[in-house]
Order: sequence, then C-alpha cells, then structure tokens
Amino acid sequence: MKLKWSIFSCILLLMMVSAAYADDTSSDTTSSTSSSTSSTSTSSTAIDEAALVYVSNVTMDTPAYFPGDYGTLTVTLTNSATTAIGLSHPDLISSHLIVQENDWEGMSYVGAGSTVSYSIRFQVKPPDGCYYALFTINTQNGNPIDYPVKIDISSNSLTGAITSKPTSFAPEAEQNVTLTLMNTRDGEIDNVMITPVGSSSIDADPSTELVPSIGPSSSTDVTFGITPHEASNLTFNISYQNSENIHYTDVVLPINIGQDKTAAVPVLNDVALTTSSADYDITGDISNAGITDAYGVIVTVGSPATAMGTYPEYAIGSIASDDSGSFELTFTANDLSAVPVIISWKDADGNDYSLTKTLDLSTNVGTGSGTTSRSTKTSTSSTDSMGVPGGMSGGPGGDMGGPGGSSSSSVTSLFTGGSGAGISSFYPIIGAAIALIVGIVLWKKRKWITSKLKKQQ
Repeated sequence: MKLKWSIFSCILLLMMVSAAYADDTSSDTTSSTSSSTSSTSTSSTAIDEAALVYVSNVTMDTPAYFPGDYGTLTVTLTNSATTAIGLSHPDLISSHLIVQENDWEGMSYVGAGSTVSYSIRFQVKPPDGCYYALFTINTQNGNPIDYPVKIDISSNSLTGAITSKPTSFAPEAEQNVTLTLMNTRDGEIDNVMITPVGSSSIDADPSTELVPSIGPSSSTDVTFGITPHEASNLTFNISYQNSENIHYTDVVLPINIGQDKTAAVPVLNDVALTTSSADYDITGDISNAGITDAYGVIVTVGSPATAMGTYPEYAIGSIASDDSGSFELTFTANDLSAVPVIISWKDADGNDYSLTKTLDLSTNVGTGSGTTSRSTKTSTSSTDSMGVPGGMSGGPGGDMGGPGGSSSSSVTSLFTGGSGAGISSFYPIIGAAIALIVGIVLWKKRKWITSKLKKQQ
C-alpha cells in the first residue's frame, strides 16, 4: 500500500512540473510574438511617415544654359507627416552635368508641417539639347526621394544688327545710328552693356549704354549719335548676363564718308544785283531740291565782300523739301569778280551744314549813279566752308545738282535796276544817246541846213 502511494505521488509531482513548464513556455512565446509585432508596427510607421515628405518646388536660375555655363538648382521639400523626418545626402545625377561639391553631407531634419530647401551647384556640358537630371535624397528609416529635373542647353546668343543708319556719313556732322538687340533665347538676359569702340576718328554719344534686361524672344532698340572725322570701322562691343554667366558679341558698322542722299539741297535762283555808289544789294530765292527739310536757313556774303547795311545776313527760317524762300543781302566789295554767298542750315537732328556759292558779278556792272541798267549771265560755283560738311567734303548741298557735289554750273541771272526788266530798261539811255547824237549832227550841219532852207524859199 505504501508502494502504490509512493508511485502515485511521483506521478502527481511529474504532472505538476510538466504543467508548470508548459505555462512558462507559453508565456515566453506570447511575449516574443508581442515584441515582434510591436517592432514590425514601428518600422512600418516610419516608412509611412517618410513617404509624406514630397518635393513642393523646384527653381533654376535660368530656363536655358549655354554650354559651359554654371547654374544652381534649388529644391524645396515639404513634410506633411506628424513627426520630424531626417534627410541626408541630396544629389543631382546626370551625364550632362558636372555637379559641384555641396555642404549637405550630414543628416538634417524637417519638422512636421515644415519645409527645407537644398541648393546644388553644377556646370552644364555640351551638346545642345533638352535633358533630364535626377534629384535624389535619402530619408531616415525610409525610402529615398527621387525627382526628375529638366535641363535645357542652348547656344542661341544675343543678336545685334544695325537697323537704321545714313546712306553715307557726312564728316564732322552727328548722325543717328540705331542698333537693334534681339534675344533669341527662352530666358531673360540681363545687364546688357553696349560700348561703341573705334579709332580716334569717330565720336559716339553716348559712350556706353546699359539695357537692364531683354525678355525671351524680345528685342530693343538703342540709338547712338555718330560723328565721324574720316572713314573707319565702328565696333559695338556688347556684353550680357545669362544668370551669373557673362557672354559677349560684337556688331561692326563701316563708316563710309560720302553723299547723304536724303539731305537738303539748297539751290540759288533768280539772283538780282543793284548798286548805288559803293554799296550793293543782292536779292534772290533759295529752293530746297533735297528730300528732307532744311531748318534755320541763314544767308550772308563772305570775303572779299563785306556784309553791312540793312541786311548783312538774312534769316529765311525753314525751307521744306520742294519749297523755296526769298532773301536780300546788302554789302560792299572792291572786287565783284568773286562774291561768295554763304548758305547755312540745320537738319532735323540739329547738325550744322554750310554751302558757299561764288558769284562772278564783275561783267558789265554799271558804276554810274542810280541803278544799273545792264544785264548779264553770272557764273556760280559751289565750295566747302572750312570744317563744315558740304561740297567735296561729303556733306549735303552740292552746287545746284545734288548733295555733296562740287561741280560748277551756270546760273542765268539779271543784275538790273529793280526786279531785272531786261533790255527795256536801256531804252531811256538809248533814246538820250540818239537825241544827243542828232543834236550834235544838227549843230555841226546848221549852216548847210540853213542854206538849203533859204534856197527852197
């Protein structure tokens, strides 16, 4: 009986130990399963939070780069999660870019609902074209963020052209030249600096011109006043910025000295001379045979004649193209073989011009008292005034024929008393001479005539 009880007690003890061991094993398994589940949940949450960081803005310093240009890409990321997210190692990947080293090597954090921006410097490589670079950045406990960025590479440059200039330049006279600048690029260019450069024989006003910006596919005009002293080349040096990069281009303008086909052309007409003692008076008309108007027209005489009296110089004012104006001059002269008539005027830009027409008045000019009654044809010639455009110097207003000419031409003029009445003004003198001759003949033949009369009686 004691043996059975002992066996029963051993079996009961073994059952209790087995039950206790099984309970411990179950507890350990439950704890391990719970811990694994918690770890998995935390990792999944971190990945989900990182996925809520996104690229909210991308900017580049210019829409298009020249090959070899430097540029900057700025990428802004926004964290829409409820916790801060760690970001590291931003980079820009492209075979067409040389990416510069950046300062974003460590981990940076963007708070919940906040933004962070990264700037990456690079240099573009040829050839021209439109390419895509990949912006990438790592996230803490999450997947990397990747974003494609468009890179446009173009060699199209700023183009300059002379769009307005004289057909030829008159020496010592300022004439306008218009330079048109055309931006053929997709982006704006800035700080366009134009500097006319030439020899000392050319003056330009202004000496430098700045255009702050020219928009994409746009143009702008810049006007310079050019005063040449001799034929030469004028070069417009142009510099401009594409983002931070400076580029250059040139436009060459040949300066040709010659006739200005659009200039005013003064023509002297209907000249009449009267004289009393040592004083002379010239009247006439000046017609503008040119294409443009002549402004501030003034007429006077030059040496050896001396302007004096009532009209030493005469201001006609403006003479429109195909119009004319009258003048009157009073002067003295010891020699009428060369009386220069000086015509000066301005163009629409205020440039001064001068033309000298020399009259030969020495032929058949009466010297008695009163008004001369003789008429003659007077030859005129055109000469330059010193240092002023005209004649052979290339300025407007050559002699009677066109701008800048220097050939002499014949002008038919009547130098008479009053308005030039022709031969009829000689009738009183002719009548007086005939009467005088008849009187002398009658006086010398008075005896013969008397004797004839007595015989008839």
